[in-house]
Amino acid sequence: MILEETTRVNASPEEVYHFFETMDVNYQRWHPDHIVFRWNTGDGLEQGAIGYFEERIAGKRQKKTVQFTEVVPDRHIEFKPTSRLVGILMPSISFTIEPHENGCDLTQRIKVRTGPIGAWLNRREFDAVRTHMREEGENLKTILETDEVRAI
Repeated sequence: MILEETTRVNASPEEVYHFFETMDVNYQRWHPDHIVFRWNTGDGLEQGAIGYFEERIAGKRQKKTVQFTEVVPDRHIEFKPTSRLVGILMPSISFTIEPHENGCDLTQRIKVRTGPIGAWLNRREFDAVRTHMREEGENLKTILETDEVRAI
């Protein structure tokens, strides 16, 4: 199963990518349920870097350490949980940036390994994740389309 959300942003792919490059300062303002983000290893947004984040989804605190597996500047960012158990259930999370004439589309994808019964049993949690992703897209759009923030 893939949880997916696409947001049209009137900002350049470079501006969207820069937002993710500076996630350590942008994380909490991106969504009110975001608690903390930090780089554990590496020099910021690069393949092999390790990041740690905490957020609330459906009122439950989630803590994840992830490794960035693919980074294509201004186009694609992909990472996976470092926990093998979590990685079995959620093998990857990605952000794809597709340019268009007025800016770009940002697509968030979370791959989840579950069958129909697991999807049904966890539907409330998956619905909460979908809502969180939609809110992240809307908030990112607002942040990047605000003149005061666009100055990089």
